Amino acid sequence: MAFTGFPRATLEFLAGIEANNNKDWFTANRALYDASTEAAKAFVDAVGPKLTALSPTLQYEAKIGASLPRVNNDTRFAKDKPPYKTTLDLWFWHGERKSFEQPGFFVRLTPETLWVAAGMMHIMPPALYRFREAVVAERSGTALVELVAGIEAAGPYEVGYPKRKSLPKGYAKDSPRAEYLLYESLWGHLRLPAEAALSPDFAAVALNAWRHLAPVTLWLLDEVAPR
Repeated sequence: MAFTGFPRATLEFLAGIEANNNKDWFTANRALYDASTEAAKAFVDAVGPKLTALSPTLQYEAKIGASLPRVNNDTRFAKDKPPYKTTLDLWFWHGERKSFEQPGFFVRLTPETLWVAAGMMHIMPPALYRFREAVVAERSGTALVELVAGIEAAGPYEVGYPKRKSLPKGYAKDSPRAEYLLYESLWGHLRLPAEAALSPDFAAVALNAWRHLAPVTLWLLDEVAPR
């Protein structure tokens, strides 16, 4: 299946599962989910080989449980969590194990908003320690500031994001690049209306954004990635 944009069924499914997060609605509207899944697989197959030109060790696989997360939430330890995910996420990662704790490239689609992004969604210990040390080190910290400035100058891109209200223990307010020490994730994104995912040229739009955002992922891969 060639990718020609996501079908409108995708936005219908996301809006519906957000409003009716239960098995009965999902079962009755399974065709909307299946159409979305087939388009998502086609998208991964279309952009995956081109993304490896940006990072040869990048991993992807156009199947559920790999680049396509499962639609079911794990509710074993969080009984208040809804049974189904309400976003469409696609993930291209580094390392042997698919994980949002690895640097990568990703898409998130909601009924209203589309993000094309690159970086790490969760920087967990001990990678978090390596991240903070890379921020304050002159070589790697200066490189981070420069790449962020370059990305934000290249178009409507943003890089972030603060997660803490105060600096972590052991780092002073006058630490080099103290702002970045507040981050427990680091990713850049292009934000678009959800309708942009329906365009036949969405794969090209995503790849163009990822070419600009790739320095975030590559810096994290070199300096921070779990080993």
